[in-house]
Amino acid sequence: MKLINNWQIIGIACLTLGLAPFFPEPHVWGKLKWVLGGGHGMEFKDWFDFLFHGAPFVLLIRIVILKIISFTKNT
Repeated sequence: MKLINNWQIIGIACLTLGLAPFFPEPHVWGKLKWVLGGGHGMEFKDWFDFLFHGAPFVLLIRIVILKIISFTKNT
């Protein structure tokens, strides 16, 4: 539980796993453009790859939302 709530580890995961391979463009960015373009021709391995590289960003968004909720409750 501590691991998914640690924003530093999630940030490192976003920069490494989330963006790897870095060239010619971040892998998750290419998959995101493919999905937003309709995802035509995507196979199971492409969807798995998209979820695998996108998971750190989902966790980062989750942490940001929880911090915002916590901040608004305390004010």
